[in-house]
Amino acid sequence: MTKNISRRTFLQSGVATTAFGLAALQTETSGAQIIGANERIRLGFIGVANRGGQLIGAFTQHDDVEVAALCDVDAATLARVLNQFEGKPFAANDFRKLYEREDLDGVVLATPDHWHAIQSVEACKAGKDVFVEKPLSITVYEGRKMVEAARKYQRIVQVGTHRRSAPHYMALAEQGVDNLVGHVTVGRSFRPSNMFPNGLGKAAPSEPPEGLDWDLWIGPRPERVFQATIAPYKFRWWDLYSSQMGNWGVHYLDAMSWLLGETAPISVCAMGGRYVIDDDRTVPDTAEAVFEFKKGRLLSFAQYEACGNPCMATDERFRPLGEIELRGTDGTLFVNDHGWQVRPESGGQFQQRGPRMESKSGPGTPLADTEKFHARNFLDCMKSRETPNCDVEAGHRSTTMSLIANISLAVRQRLDWDSETEKFVHNDAANQLLHYEYRSPWKLEV
Repeated sequence: MTKNISRRTFLQSGVATTAFGLAALQTETSGAQIIGANERIRLGFIGVANRGGQLIGAFTQHDDVEVAALCDVDAATLARVLNQFEGKPFAANDFRKLYEREDLDGVVLATPDHWHAIQSVEACKAGKDVFVEKPLSITVYEGRKMVEAARKYQRIVQVGTHRRSAPHYMALAEQGVDNLVGHVTVGRSFRPSNMFPNGLGKAAPSEPPEGLDWDLWIGPRPERVFQATIAPYKFRWWDLYSSQMGNWGVHYLDAMSWLLGETAPISVCAMGGRYVIDDDRTVPDTAEAVFEFKKGRLLSFAQYEACGNPCMATDERFRPLGEIELRGTDGTLFVNDHGWQVRPESGGQFQQRGPRMESKSGPGTPLADTEKFHARNFLDCMKSRETPNCDVEAGHRSTTMSLIANISLAVRQRLDWDSETEKFVHNDAANQLLHYEYRSPWKLEV
């Protein structure tokens, strides 16, 4: 049974509601089954606070993983996580010391976004496979260089958009949502969170906490004084180091484009601003980005941080039906981690009335399981050398959508995008924002 089940069978039968069904789907393509499940993979984890700690949890659920090295620029964080492993892994505050080691098979990167490119490229050059958190990069140029490095050095690079390893998303992608609900002309996604009135708060520049290597945290970005509303996690609201469009948008934009078989938009228009929250952020508290595709559809992502009520259609208990909504000519698909549902369309103005398809629904995949499966896929591909579920090229394409939305916001224009050259059409001001000059001595050399 484990060999014969397909993702389409999963979609139709709901077999993955059981633990056995989930295991079957994972076993079907497991590279570990081919080359030996008992071979241990030695990983180094770079950035071990918050998301890094979550990834350690996902990877250590697999018996063939050894946490061989830990790295963090904050000494207290590093000591805390090292203690969880009884001091056994190699530990350093500088990622380059891990790359010097020949006993590491790969690295898991959960550092701030502005570090992903340099650390990934250098890992590939050092012969390490890479699991890198989303968003893949902070500039379009960086993302392309990361793809080039992965190909040149023949490395497995998996991007942390974990929905790519969720069985129900995989089943929907295989079937193709256009085949399920008719031609999709509109896809919508939202990330609401009410941070009004205080937001991040405000903090004056100060000395960094003892044990934090602030200069190494800044890396290629301009030198500046430490500020408590930047690090740790609050860097997500500073455009020099991250963005909420990238942090959250890439999850949903990746899922929607994947489900629809799209790789790149032909234009983007984003609007927003810091409308009501008075804090230290440099990114909007409210923003929407709309992307146009050649096949004739619009996809959008909205970041609402001054209002947190659900944005999607709801069921009778006022629970959101999905975090993604894909509206087709025959029906609308709502999907999230908890499951998926199709609501039939009926004829509208001047059209014959009546449902155009049957209602359909299916189970989802708990987030913890999805992250475990995504880690498993990376490990299997390290052994088999097959393309991972979210290869660096796919991650680059999805991250690019978020990045060009940020550029549209910055120049306050609708922009046409050439995905072959990865440049904006006839817009020098926008093209100048595709990369930036690194602070010395940092370089991005493939």
